[in-house]
Amino acid sequence: MKSCLECVMWEHSSIFPCPGAKGFEKMENQRSSLLGYVHWEAEEEGDEEDEVTSGASPSSQVSELEDVQVEMLEKARELFQLCDKDEKGFITKLDMQRLQSELPLTLEQLETVFDSLEQNNNGYLTPVEFSMGLGKLIGIDLCQGAGRTDRSSHEETFESGWSDDMDPADDEEKRFCSMMEQLGAAQVFEDPSEVRDLWVRLRKERPELLANFEEFLLRVSSYIREVNHEKESMEQALKRKETDHDREVRCLYEEMEQQIKAERERLICQEALRHNRSNLLQKELRSKEQELEKILYRQKKLERQLQSLNSEQLETRVQNERLRHLNENLLEELEKSKWELEAVKGQLQKLQKEAQNEQEQKDRDVFRVSKNMQKEKQSLLRQLELLREMNKKLRDERDTFEAKKPVSLRKKILIPNHPPFICCCCCHHLGASHIHGGQ
Repeated sequence: MKSCLECVMWEHSSIFPCPGAKGFEKMENQRSSLLGYVHWEAEEEGDEEDEVTSGASPSSQVSELEDVQVEMLEKARELFQLCDKDEKGFITKLDMQRLQSELPLTLEQLETVFDSLEQNNNGYLTPVEFSMGLGKLIGIDLCQGAGRTDRSSHEETFESGWSDDMDPADDEEKRFCSMMEQLGAAQVFEDPSEVRDLWVRLRKERPELLANFEEFLLRVSSYIREVNHEKESMEQALKRKETDHDREVRCLYEEMEQQIKAERERLICQEALRHNRSNLLQKELRSKEQELEKILYRQKKLERQLQSLNSEQLETRVQNERLRHLNENLLEELEKSKWELEAVKGQLQKLQKEAQNEQEQKDRDVFRVSKNMQKEKQSLLRQLELLREMNKKLRDERDTFEAKKPVSLRKKILIPNHPPFICCCCCHHLGASHIHGGQ
């Protein structure tokens, strides 16, 4: 237990600045706290410092103890304020467990420290209970290992409270304020003048009753603080209940408003739906009426068309009857025309036969004429051939005759005067042959 408390105080001995004395009501067992802190300092510094301290004079030891007491009280304040982060004026086991993230201690060790400091078993620690328990635990260890410290000097030093290195020449006002701050009663009494007068009177006349008076002030201030705390707790509870009630009423009001709004919107939607449906039905009714009017109009139109068709049908019947008679007349005429056509066809066939016979006769005549012309052509060709032979023979004879004549006569012969009948005869026969050949 001692090692846990030493670890807690050592961890925060140089981190936090020294706060005010507000929040503490009493420091009981100041001598034990001081001796515990001296013992803790002695263990931290080692044997060498212990030898130097033991060899010092009594006055220097008292001065050092006073300085150590001030530092110890300041660190106790820091530790309590570290636990009381919400500034409630007291700490619980849960507040102590929150130091796990800042101290090298486990939850079980922190719970053990809280249980050892809690003497009343009420579930929380006031500043006085915290300081008393802390000084008591450390002081017991210190007394076991360092009994050479003077008790009266510690009591005298502890009366200085949470103040900083008080001088013997300080007046009673500073001592009283320091005492009230140590007891945590500085803010409890509205007018501390009567308490200050009584404290000064007891200090001068009955100093043996001063400790009892301070303890009485501690208990009264603690009781007043507890009553104020309970009052504040009740006020906070009432405020919370009032807030909860207001919130519930507000929630109910908002819920009712939402329900009314939803119901109003639903009714508006229903009314709009009914209105839309009514408009739709009216439109459908007007549309049906228009369709009915159109149907009636079409019915009348169809009736007129039916009457017209009936009259037309009657006319068609009459016309059909007339056409039937006309058709019969035409059929009779057609039959008559057929007989006439047959007669015409017979005459036509007869004429065609006669024409055919005439054509055949013409063909025979043409064939006979052409045959005669062919024969004549052949005869002319034979005559032409004979003429050619005769002409050739004559040329040969002429050539022979000319060859036998002298040269002088030959020149005359070059331009002969042929008898015209020969040339004409040849030409005549040649032209006749050509004419017959063309035919």
